[in-house]
Amino acid sequence: MEKTTKKISWREKIHEIIYEADTQEGKLFDVILLVVIIASILLVMLESVKSFDAKFHEYLYIGEWIITIFFSVEYILRIISIKKPLKYVLSFYGIIDLLATIPMYLSFILVGSHSLVALRALRLLRVFRILKLARYTGASEKLKLAMRASKAKISVFLFFVIIVCIILGTIMYMVEGAENGFTNIPKSIYWAIVTLTTVGFGDIAPQTPLGQLIASVIMILGYAIIAIPTGIVSSELTKSTLSEDNNTQSCPTCLKEKHKDKAVFCYNCGSVLNP
Repeated sequence: MEKTTKKISWREKIHEIIYEADTQEGKLFDVILLVVIIASILLVMLESVKSFDAKFHEYLYIGEWIITIFFSVEYILRIISIKKPLKYVLSFYGIIDLLATIPMYLSFILVGSHSLVALRALRLLRVFRILKLARYTGASEKLKLAMRASKAKISVFLFFVIIVCIILGTIMYMVEGAENGFTNIPKSIYWAIVTLTTVGFGDIAPQTPLGQLIASVIMILGYAIIAIPTGIVSSELTKSTLSEDNNTQSCPTCLKEKHKDKAVFCYNCGSVLNP
């Protein structure tokens, strides 16, 4: 019996290469894109060094246009390869991809000496390209799930820290007074936050023995507090283990990922997945 195979359209092939990493072409595309993103960030950094920019400005400009054209083609291909383009355009990654592409094109619109300051600021938007790296970091999915699961616990912890800072700041205001720099309660609370987080700017410092004793307790307490959110997230990170039979297949309709191996339909919208 002869085995029949479904013919893959050019849009499905582009979708498979750009949105998925299970195929050789998809892995190669991801590697190339990662290299280009890192190169673009390096160009932005080097351009900010005046001495280097003055010497190699032309090469940096040409390199930036090559990268911009590459990102433009990638952005267009991402739009035309899915069934609902608007869903991608308005998504988080869609907006990031647009921000990574438009700054160089805006340079044609904002011309003249009066626009140079705005143009320079807009060109710095290219640094948003580093956010494109997030979609290629496999561990980011686990971290996202862990942060989401520990959101309530961390919120309670932060609320507790705020209460502690208000109490300690008020106590320091009463103990030290305005003559030692603690002129009001908000400023004393600011000092408590700075001390508790072990930053210690040194702009305000207790002078009385009791104030210094309280400050010492706050500093030691700060080291203990650092470990609490770390432990919460670490615990949830251990629990949030993704199933090993998931793959990188992306739905061409809703763009949901992490489908089961051999899955035919999307678990989110029910659309047929690319073969």
